[in-house]
Amino acid sequence: MTTQQILISGILLMTLLAFVWGRWRYDLVAMFALVSSVLAGIVEPNQAFEGFGHPAVITVAAVLIISSALRNAGVVDEVASRISHLTETPLLHIAALTAVVTVASAFMNNVGALALMLPIAMSTAQERKRSPSLILMPLAFGSLLGGMMTLIGTPPNIIIASIRAKESGEPFGMFDFMPVGLPIAIVGFAFVTLIGWRLIPRARLEFKEDASLLAAGVYLTEALVPATSSLVGKTLGEIDGLDEDSVEVIGVAGKRRFARAVRAEYQIAEEDILILRARSDDLKSFLDRHGLELRSTATPTFIQPSPDNEVMAEGIVRNDSPLIGRGVEFIRRQTGRTLALVGLARQGRPVTQRLRQQVFRAGDVLLLHGDSESVDQQFGALGLWPLMRRQINLNRTRKIALASGIFALAIVLGIAGVVTLPIAFILAVGAYVLTGILSTREIYDDIDWPVIVLLAAMIPVGNALTTSGTTQLVADSLIQATQGLSIPMILTLLLVVTMLLSDVINNAATALVMAPLGIAMAHSLGVSVDPFLMAVAVGASCAFLTPIGHQCNTLVMGPGGYKFSDYWRMGLPLEILITIISVPTILWAWPLSG
Repeated sequence: MTTQQILISGILLMTLLAFVWGRWRYDLVAMFALVSSVLAGIVEPNQAFEGFGHPAVITVAAVLIISSALRNAGVVDEVASRISHLTETPLLHIAALTAVVTVASAFMNNVGALALMLPIAMSTAQERKRSPSLILMPLAFGSLLGGMMTLIGTPPNIIIASIRAKESGEPFGMFDFMPVGLPIAIVGFAFVTLIGWRLIPRARLEFKEDASLLAAGVYLTEALVPATSSLVGKTLGEIDGLDEDSVEVIGVAGKRRFARAVRAEYQIAEEDILILRARSDDLKSFLDRHGLELRSTATPTFIQPSPDNEVMAEGIVRNDSPLIGRGVEFIRRQTGRTLALVGLARQGRPVTQRLRQQVFRAGDVLLLHGDSESVDQQFGALGLWPLMRRQINLNRTRKIALASGIFALAIVLGIAGVVTLPIAFILAVGAYVLTGILSTREIYDDIDWPVIVLLAAMIPVGNALTTSGTTQLVADSLIQATQGLSIPMILTLLLVVTMLLSDVINNAATALVMAPLGIAMAHSLGVSVDPFLMAVAVGASCAFLTPIGHQCNTLVMGPGGYKFSDYWRMGLPLEILITIISVPTILWAWPLSG
């Protein structure tokens, strides 16, 4: 290996390890890799930021904005509301909602499609007295399956298309992914609907009669003991209704020292703060019975909403939320002290510290108290997806036909070659602004900037891997190591490795790393690059084994009450099934001699 190959290999290895470790944001890791490549002389300084103007980056940004426009216009919401009555049986319930999110994800950002369906899934589950766990994982998996069908369904497809354009002079078209993606989506949908949900642990599928609309497990919250409370002077062991209401007192704070592990003989005093874990309906009953006051993170300067506008709203912390890594003080500053944190639900690990000591994570479910007239805007600013359908829906138009028509026209212009697809989508964004479907502020708010920076930074690094001959060297070594295996078996190996990598790092980063390797392997075997690129595209979208592989998996973890180990139960057989189907389908649709 040359010095340059050793350097770029080391940078890539450190980058992948940082991605897997997950302690730093993907975009920061990618920028570090880019700067390191420039300092090492692998990437020319004048080429370092060419990725920000790359067609793949522009297309991904435009698709995110268009997804926001379709959401504003109520396209998916309208369809979902019309089929929400088709939930009589568990099978129909899962099939109806998953079908909508699967189809929607083919034409809009899959996280956006899932976010639209979450409130509907939660409310219909409550109406039918079913656990949300029954619905939410199939819904998340359906959103990933749907993204495989079109060019714009998921960022890896856009990346693969642009890499193919550089390799062979022509990118994959809008529906070139359909011959492979459609059979996978159909079979995956059938598996999730008929078999997959039955693999979720039975304990998650039990409906709790007293559960609130939010069945995200239990909230950590705090209650003040006023002088008028019936608990003053009693010991913790003398509190009645703890078992009845399923409320757990995990600590006490107040004038005396905070005790994380409280004892039954602890005597409650006036102005003590009880640290509680409970479901929201259980909590209300407990507070009313004992005359306790629900305490929020609000300070005395908290701006109380009027009684007519007062609302409690639940939201999930998105992967790109500014809350991640911050505490309650950030909520106070960001909302001008008009929104207060009342409760926190977190799955996977026990929550025992006080609310003011919490540092928020992706997938946390927050119970917030504020004014109904501003809560939608505040949720957007905080990076939260709402879990309840609310009547107030600010800045939401109902121009469904217009929004759909603009989107369809953009696709037709791109496919017909009148303009390139990125230009067509930019024209669509302009049309949405002119027609009032999008505001100019939303254009910037709805772009997932960490993903954009990740793509823009990793594209020059990926090019350096190719130009330095590193990918070809690795590919030749792999081909030599697998000598004796047939080409379909080598293709299967590439697909499986890509799948495993996508389960632990961002799918866009997976595509950027694995696509050049796939091309180099095809060159070593003397066959067409297309089936190898398709294998990478499919594998990069198959993040079914963990909740961290894709934002959609993370978003449903809290509301569904899932544990980390629940995902592979449904995800592993699904990935095996996809592998069995996709390899022959890829070779049929994209022959090796092509």
